[in-house]
Amino acid sequence: MSEPIRVVLVDDQQMVRAGFRMVIDSQPDLTVVGEAGDGGTAVELLARTRADVVLMDVRMPGTDGIEATRQVTALPEPPKVVVLTTFDLDEYVVAAIGAGASGFLLKDAAPEEMLGAIRTVHAGDSVIAASSTRRLLQHVAPMLRGAAVATGPGDDRALTELTPREREVLEQMALGASNSEIAAHLFVSEATVKTHVGRVLAKTGSRDRVQAVVLAYRTGLVAPADLLRDA
Repeated sequence: MSEPIRVVLVDDQQMVRAGFRMVIDSQPDLTVVGEAGDGGTAVELLARTRADVVLMDVRMPGTDGIEATRQVTALPEPPKVVVLTTFDLDEYVVAAIGAGASGFLLKDAAPEEMLGAIRTVHAGDSVIAASSTRRLLQHVAPMLRGAAVATGPGDDRALTELTPREREVLEQMALGASNSEIAAHLFVSEATVKTHVGRVLAKTGSRDRVQAVVLAYRTGLVAPADLLRDA
């Protein structure tokens, strides 16, 4: 059996962390290796503790989740960061993505969604492909068009490097589709989709799928209205 995915919980509410820990530690392939009640403590913890995925609340006293995400993702061999948010904190989501978060999850998501998010982000195969992703994108997408998110220079030029099929794949990624959903939509195998996703990331200079999605909205390849039509 492979080594469990190592998770660190960062939230200023102890009861929230306790609930997350109980759910995560109930899974044979997941384990909580640390907790922190604020961003500063989280950075110190992760500087000395190996972790694969961090569940990071955005609004905390002292060092908030956005600054903590920026510092954590700058560490050598950094973990993937999943930002915990609510609908009334959309601007924090945009800032957290710019700071290096690899995904986001609603704090009131079902336990199954949280577990799936951890596994998905760790695998690197998808923006968190759950119903909450599409709902949250509907709120955040209008802000991405002009957001100063670090996707790299020459966004429009990067898109010209993509083949028509790769642009289709990026469009589906931006609509919150998982690899299996993209495969079904395009009538190709999931392995083929993974290949296309890898090429999209390489050609656009995107660190991960979240950054590629931000680029799709910033350049106008996908518009917020497309989410509503696709829902």
